Amino acid sequence: MNLNELLQINPFSPYIRECDYAVRPPWYFPERRLLDYLLVYFQEGNCLFEIDGEEYHFSPGDFCFAQPGSLKVMRGLTPTVTPFAHFDMFYNPLREESFPTRAGQTDLKDYLHLIQPCLNDIDGIHIPVRLHPKDPEKFRMTMLRMVESWQNRDPLRQMEAQSLASELIVRIIYDHNGIRFSEMETLPSFNWFPSYLSLHLSESVTVEDMARRANLSVSRFREVFKKTFDMPPHKYLMHIRIQHAKELLINTEYSVEKIAEYCGFADIHHLSKTFKKMVGITPSFFRNNHNTTTNLAKSRYSENLL
Repeated sequence: MNLNELLQINPFSPYIRECDYAVRPPWYFPERRLLDYLLVYFQEGNCLFEIDGEEYHFSPGDFCFAQPGSLKVMRGLTPTVTPFAHFDMFYNPLREESFPTRAGQTDLKDYLHLIQPCLNDIDGIHIPVRLHPKDPEKFRMTMLRMVESWQNRDPLRQMEAQSLASELIVRIIYDHNGIRFSEMETLPSFNWFPSYLSLHLSESVTVEDMARRANLSVSRFREVFKKTFDMPPHKYLMHIRIQHAKELLINTEYSVEKIAEYCGFADIHHLSKTFKKMVGITPSFFRNNHNTTTNLAKSRYSENLL
């Protein structure tokens, strides 16, 4: 699975579950398997972590990133200060039911509905347990600000903490991704496109405008758009405009001329011609006979989209 495919199923939506500075004398946490992500900064002291059977020695200035499903044993060899965060990276409507796993909890079969997708299962991405941020000082400061904000229960500070978590996650992926996303064999995501067209519906939007907004050549844009929406860009735009025109004809008393303007048609004649072609009747007939013609119009309109 590639990143675009994952994001269509599980939208990116960081959610900090637990966040603290963790000032401890020498300590030991027995084995447990993660449901979520764990990010640790080693501010003071030395630690020995065993993650999925491999040992990692961490010293001040190091960062650890453990992913969902990882089996971990953690030990503080000296007194330590280790700011950390347990968090979800992808949206799960049941996220408030999830939790940092407890000692000895290694079989997660009863909690598969809560476990987060793992970044290292995505094509072209491999994030190591020992992170190597390209700007470690900025990464450190951002993480400490996140922990501080999360400790404050004020709603705005909580929002700030989630925003900082997003910044850290994006930085982790960029800093440790061996393949530039622009070079990966994936289709660009067009999830944003219906909103974009709705915002600009009353304007003159060309295929060139759409391609520019998508950062693609016109030919590439047409190809990807057709694969995504099963119709060419111009036809999809007309579909959105006619749908909006039908809504205004039914629910408002605007003149047909005004509706043509609001829906991005050049004039009333352009609206009438397109409406008749796609719906099978004129806008005025549709409005005046809505209750008796709705089913007929829907049938003819569906046929025209095929």
